[in-house]
Amino acid sequence: MEEEIIACIAEEHIKFLHSGQISKYIFPLDRRQAHQQGVSHLIIRFFIIAKSKDSDKLYLVQKRSQSKETFPGYYTDSASGHVRYRPNLSLKDIKYDALRELEEEFGINPKNVKNVRFYSLSPEKNKNVTEIAYIFLGTVDSDIKLSPNEEELDTNKSRFYTEEELKSILKDEDTVDYSKKIWSKLITKNINEIFNGTASPIKINKPESDIAFFIGRFQPMHHGHIYIINYILKRHNKLKIGVGSSQLSYKKNDPFTGQERVSFIKKAMETRNVNPNRYTIYQIPDIFNAQKWVDHVITIVGNINIVYSNSEWVRELFKNKGYMVANKLGIFKKKYNSTNIRHLISKEDNSWTQLVPKEISILIKNFDGLKRIRSLYQEE
Repeated sequence: MEEEIIACIAEEHIKFLHSGQISKYIFPLDRRQAHQQGVSHLIIRFFIIAKSKDSDKLYLVQKRSQSKETFPGYYTDSASGHVRYRPNLSLKDIKYDALRELEEEFGINPKNVKNVRFYSLSPEKNKNVTEIAYIFLGTVDSDIKLSPNEEELDTNKSRFYTEEELKSILKDEDTVDYSKKIWSKLITKNINEIFNGTASPIKINKPESDIAFFIGRFQPMHHGHIYIINYILKRHNKLKIGVGSSQLSYKKNDPFTGQERVSFIKKAMETRNVNPNRYTIYQIPDIFNAQKWVDHVITIVGNINIVYSNSEWVRELFKNKGYMVANKLGIFKKKYNSTNIRHLISKEDNSWTQLVPKEISILIKNFDGLKRIRSLYQEE
């Protein structure tokens, strides 16, 4: 087997994937080693739907080759495979792996796949290994040419199926359980219901009830956060700010407490003379459940009209629930990045002070944050 370095993760860190924190916890390992040693790792599953000329739904289902080590001859998703390791792995990279697997297995060019979106995150047990599946949905034209890979698939049985044909497969044929569960849900929905979320352009004139929502971890707050908050306040009447992972503190990736981070925001707003009636701050603890996270957030913050975030993870989860999501805002992400700032502090590089507002740097020092961060990095 050709060497393939995949994204692995320790069992105790899997929960952080539900918070969109991927790159901080994964590590590289050869695919064969990961399976032999029972090391948890990331995979993708891709489900493709098309509309026929008669507007009926068609489902692209593969039947695994009889030569496969696991589930030989079983029906499954449209494409699946391992997530390849990158140092700064993001949801966008994982989506790319889904498109790559689809091209390798069915010969479909990624340019011909539409409406690709993240659907859910699901841990799976494969023998003695936990595989964390990032599940994606997408659409293609029903007349697209398929070129099933004979080394991967049963080339005669891997094709588009009608709803009735798929129901028959799920009922009577050997099917990978995890894929069967997803197909059974998708059959019950129409295409518009499945792909109901899209990024929405920002409107300048807003009703009085207009409420924007912005969530971050603010570990610590920096000029990038300030830029986004100012941008939102110029375009919306009220802003609700969520302090994510609020229960985490005194950790390398989460050094400051929820209350300390609230203090960062309050001080920044006060310094800029923002009317307190225009914003509200909420502490939002993690529940480590991607499927329930948006509902969890809404129970805390209440009604919102539009979501702002540059995080692909946050954007996808809110879009999946039908919320309006504003376009990304262009900031120097590598520079104005809390991870970068904490790293600079750990190295006693004072250039970090140029990346945060002066009032925030004072609070960090008052909280003994410099010593705390350096100590946490040393412990790591």
